[in-house]
Amino acid sequence: MPPTTEPSSAEPLAAEPHLRVAGPSDAAGVVEVIHAAFGARPPLDPPSTAGDETTATVRDSLASGGGVLAEIDGRVAGVILVAPVGTAADRVGADRVAGWRRVSVHPDFWGHGIGTGLVAAAEEFAAEQGYRRVELVARREFPELLRFWQRCGYHTLPGDPERPQDIRLTKQLPAAGWVPTAAAMHDLGRRLAAVLRAGDLVVASGDLGAGKTTLTQGIGDGLGVAEPVISPTFVLSRVHPSTTGGPTLVHVDAYRLGGLDELEDMDLDATLAESVTVVEWGRGAAEGLAEHRLEIDILRSEDGSEPRLVLLRGVGDRWLDVDLGVVMHDRPPRTSSGVETRTDGPGRS
Repeated sequence: MPPTTEPSSAEPLAAEPHLRVAGPSDAAGVVEVIHAAFGARPPLDPPSTAGDETTATVRDSLASGGGVLAEIDGRVAGVILVAPVGTAADRVGADRVAGWRRVSVHPDFWGHGIGTGLVAAAEEFAAEQGYRRVELVARREFPELLRFWQRCGYHTLPGDPERPQDIRLTKQLPAAGWVPTAAAMHDLGRRLAAVLRAGDLVVASGDLGAGKTTLTQGIGDGLGVAEPVISPTFVLSRVHPSTTGGPTLVHVDAYRLGGLDELEDMDLDATLAESVTVVEWGRGAAEGLAEHRLEIDILRSEDGSEPRLVLLRGVGDRWLDVDLGVVMHDRPPRTSSGVETRTDGPGRS
């Protein structure tokens, strides 16, 4: 990551960055980026140890914890290494924490937003590995980097009195899991309905045919709506009252809308408080409807086959106490001792 705000006048890239999981065979390219990025920073006291990284140490890091990288025309342009935080006992169960290490963008590629894409890819990678939270350390000497992490949704943790130069940051990761079939996607929607309540906004994103409407059908089933839930593409929104006394389901398709202004013209705020509102294709537009929301990303596998990677991310205080990992994997909630209340449920989908 650059030591100063990235210039807005950067020359256009010759090719779009390709984000992927890094492996031990990428170690040489990764260490080159780490040395270039940290070497371009002003001197620090105490100094960074990034210059001590070698191909061997990076290869070991990638073999043990993994990481993500950005490539441009086959050249490594940026990287984040991932390592578990805490003792071995901390690295199992439902509260695993990942640590970001050597977050680096080569100076040749500063100013193109590569860091933002890397962070998003690293979060997805760590969530898929079962981590529930991420931590990192930023240096006080670089306030612009602290602002970058805050824009990415990270907040500060209590510091270490023995390292006053460090700022510890953390962020909750989305709950992630592979959903193998349309029936399993419908079941996930039913489980989500059990934690949804009146006033909740759900923003569902994914390619055409990814399963957004199937998921919403499951939500509608769980809420007890009578009418069949179908894609609202041609009418933009459909209202489905519950027959069981639960909240109404408002199902919106924002695919053809031009942004938040057109979404606001639909007067969704008039029904938001007493309904569960699901907005398909809502990314970049629906977030302004409510301070708190549940974001759902449905991603196809690389070969386009049936399994979908689903990410559940709660935004805002409403979701702080909701264990979305329990919903994703249909596992029982844990007691205060960390023991599951039952053990007969299915495993990871």
